[in-house]
Amino acid sequence: MEYDCGAYINILSNKVKSRLDSAISDFGITGVQSRFIFYILTHYKKAPVFQRDIENAYRIGRSTATGVLNLMEKNGLIVRQSVDTDARLKSLIPTKKAEELNERVREILKETDSILTRGLSDENIALFKEVAKKMILNLEEFEDSHKHGCRIE
Repeated sequence: MEYDCGAYINILSNKVKSRLDSAISDFGITGVQSRFIFYILTHYKKAPVFQRDIENAYRIGRSTATGVLNLMEKNGLIVRQSVDTDARLKSLIPTKKAEELNERVREILKETDSILTRGLSDENIALFKEVAKKMILNLEEFEDSHKHGCRIE
């Protein structure tokens, strides 16, 4: 059966989520949490990481990020720490538990990417990333134009 681009993206997304959730379930976290851990651990030593950074990096809404981060905090993966310059801002600090999971999470993310790209040339992978970025940009531009009352005809 031939699908449209959106259907292929949904199918691919569901397969990746399922793979990550399955591979990481023994650690007591979800695939989404593993991505957040990876992001936080990669960035927090260079500069404070805030919820909005997660929202921007993964292009998700505030409520989605809040739900995942609240669960991560409840499960002892992160702590939220007030910032001296603005008490309303809370930086996301990984816990020792998150740091201990980091290497295994990185291995699973790398393995999943390897499975995804098996049999694809470097050129194919680069083209896929280029096309995916353009599709994301197209959707974001469309969303932005509709937020401001503009219509694309």
